Amino acid sequence: MRKNIVAGNWKMNNSLQETKQLLSELVKQDKSSQAEVMVAPAFINLESAAQFLKESTIEVVAQNMHFASNGAYTGEISASMLKGVAVNTVILGHSERRAYFNETDELLAKKVDAALANNMRVIFCFGEELSDRKANNEEKVVESQIANALFHLEASAWENIVLAYEPVWAIGTGETATPNQAQDMHQFIRKTVENKYDSAVANSVSILYGGSVKPTNAKEIFSKEDVDGGLIGGASLKAEDFFAIVNAF
Repeated sequence: MRKNIVAGNWKMNNSLQETKQLLSELVKQDKSSQAEVMVAPAFINLESAAQFLKESTIEVVAQNMHFASNGAYTGEISASMLKGVAVNTVILGHSERRAYFNETDELLAKKVDAALANNMRVIFCFGEELSDRKANNEEKVVESQIANALFHLEASAWENIVLAYEPVWAIGTGETATPNQAQDMHQFIRKTVENKYDSAVANSVSILYGGSVKPTNAKEIFSKEDVDGGLIGGASLKAEDFFAIVNAF
């Protein structure tokens, strides 16, 4: 049975002190939830966050990682380094990584392989630009991104894959896909996975929605059959807003 997941992607925000302050507020808010809760602080604060939350049910995850295990990759972080500070889940393929750092499907496939080889869970992000949607190419773009980066995997590997659909036009813009638009795309994504593998794999993978989810719209979005949670940006930086979204389940 697939899990409900709400993951907060903090992006390049919060100093160490601000990270500890937000985490302390999150711990106070953390009650029995119907969803698995994750937060992704900046690399430099991952170890402190993991230590701070070691008695909590909130999981600390990474925003990115390199595909190599070590070497001359200045400024990069490997899977083993993440595992070494008790981080076992990584976000890969976020639209900002694709747009600002030119990450391709082929590169992301290598990162996915490296994460899985290190027994990590992957939150794999993908989604169309506004121009794709206006041209009615959103399904083609989404299918291509998933297939190029993930369809070389054995079915068993999908136990450690979480999908996160991000309509790029709805990230940081205040725009949000309607709940029905989100459901239609999530249903298409699940069918795409089923066509490649089988219904068991498709029905077990969690598909998160990432695109300006707020306390005011989370309940309706999460009520849709194929929406299993959210990858939350700005709203995850305020404990009250984040847990209002978590508790939308």
